[in-house]
Amino acid sequence: MRTHGYVLRRAVRASYILPPSETSARWARHLTAAYLTRGCGQWVSADQVDDARLVVSELVTNATRHGRGNCRLRLSVDHGRVTVEVHDHSPVPPRLRPTGPTAPDAAGGSGGGSGSADVCGLREDGRGIAMVRELSRRFSVLGSPGGGKTVQAVLTC
Repeated sequence: MRTHGYVLRRAVRASYILPPSETSARWARHLTAAYLTRGCGQWVSADQVDDARLVVSELVTNATRHGRGNCRLRLSVDHGRVTVEVHDHSPVPPRLRPTGPTAPDAAGGSGGGSGSADVCGLREDGRGIAMVRELSRRFSVLGSPGGGKTVQAVLTC
């Protein structure tokens, strides 16, 4: 058998810059799945890939909606842990919103500011950070010296 003189190297960490666009979350899900299934050099379960895609989608959506400018997605895998980090330029941390019925506002509307409500009066938005926290073994928001913040979620098997 003949061997070739090259070594297949895998990325220990992947980092992507995403524009403030509605399509960024879709691209981030695709990039996450590709990195975790083919690029990280470690075995990652299908359930972990699915959970990471959900977490990435939520965090990138928040960063592109509420951050200022581009956001950075960073992924790494180490000893069965998948770490997702999303950095944006807004110093305001993500907020865990109540998911119960919306309160009427002063104008008689459904309340909730920019949030939306379905026909039952329950909020459709504001549940993402609760989902991210539930899927994560560790969830944190770190201020950045240069401004902005990094939201980090660590997922395990």
